[in-house]
Parts: sequence; structure tokens; C-alpha cells
Amino acid sequence: MIKQLLPAPVAVAEAFGDPADPPALFPEEAACVANSVPARQAEFRTVRACAREALGQLGLGPAPILPGTRGAPRWPASVVGSMTHCTGYRAAAVGFADDVVTIGMDAEPDLPLPDADVLEAVTLAEERVMLAGLAARRPDVSWDRLLFSAKESVYKSWYPLTGRPLGFDEARITVDPDAGTFSARLLVPGPVVAGTRLAGFHGGWLAREGLVLTAIAVTRDAVTSDALTGDAATSGAPRETACPPPP
Repeated sequence: MIKQLLPAPVAVAEAFGDPADPPALFPEEAACVANSVPARQAEFRTVRACAREALGQLGLGPAPILPGTRGAPRWPASVVGSMTHCTGYRAAAVGFADDVVTIGMDAEPDLPLPDADVLEAVTLAEERVMLAGLAARRPDVSWDRLLFSAKESVYKSWYPLTGRPLGFDEARITVDPDAGTFSARLLVPGPVVAGTRLAGFHGGWLAREGLVLTAIAVTRDAVTSDALTGDAATSGAPRETACPPPP
């Protein structure tokens, strides 16, 4: 599903559950989840199987995908990518760094956020006004969860370019319910790529099969255009120690 939201230079693989006999992890990967509960080990294996499938689409052989700084996946040197997982869904997306600057994607259950306190913590006041309008227009989508997912995708796109955290209040999301897109206006100085300072990101979303998915991919071609210097950038990954809670 998430492939629909990403441009052609990006290779994607996804799974809607954990196989009974998943591919083995590399020893160094297995060490990262050796003390985790079985469910965590299963999702870790499956999402890395997706990552290796996506790398294979680029003509690259399997390689260990270890968590790096703040849990961000450490991809092969020539590659950028992102991984996501939630109940019933795992996915990975990768592209050659010569073609793609950064990728960020996120999957969430299509369910409302737990409560008003969480909503207030992850949104700006103007975003909450937008959410009320979206809910009145299309109550079939959990717009608050979708906005949270969009901010996760923004963070995953931002972090590989900056190495710095990005707060929920440091990007303002605008969702287009008809086009299936969203834009993120950065409220702090954006990263500089090829001499261009990015003012924001642009991505796509969909709500289907009990999931909300969001994705961003910034291509090299887009950076050299004017598309990234305004409110949106066309469409990477958060969270190190030896083995922190990895994606």
C-alpha cells in the first residue's frame, strides 16, 4: 500500500503480519533484541526482512540493519531509507543516496489518539482547528492519528539530515483530504541540502484496511528545483547505545 505514496526511485517492501518461519537475523541484529519479548523480536525480524527485500530491488545484497543514533536504522553507505511497523503492518523503503535525499514513513492503526492530553501534546492549536474541520467533513478517518503519523514521517525525514530532534511543535501540518497529501511547514530553520535550505516537506497519506499510512521522499531532482524552498518539499528515521529500542 505505502508504495503508492512514494516516487519511482524508492524501492518498497511490506508485510501484513509476521511469517511463522521468518528469515534469520544477522547475529549482530539478533543481539539487539535478544532480551525482548517474542512479539518485539517478530516485528524486528519481519521489518528487516522487508528492508532486505527492498534492498534487493535496488540490486543490493542482504546486510545487517542495526539501530544507530536514537534508533535510526543504519543503512548501507550508498542508501537512505526508512522502516515502520504497527499492529498488522511492517514496511521498509530505500533508495540510492544519489537519487533520494531522505525518506520518512509511518504506519498507525486507524484509531483515535488515546485522549485529549495526547492530542494537545502532539498538535498545535491551528492544527486542532483543522482536525475538527476534517472530522466534520470525513468522520471515517481518524484524522488526529493521521496527523500524528505525518509528524512521525516528518521527523524520520528530518533526523538523517540534521542529527537533531524535532519537537511536535516545530512543524505545522496541513492535510489535503481530497488529494491524499499533506505539507509540513518547519517552524525552525530547515536542513541545508545541496546549498538549498528546506522550508518543509510534502508527503502523501492513505487510510485503508484499518491503517493510516504517511510517507515522504525528498528526491535530488526536487532539491534542485524550487519546490523545497516554500511551504512544502517533495518527498530517513529517528532514535544509540549498543542496542536501544530499535525500529
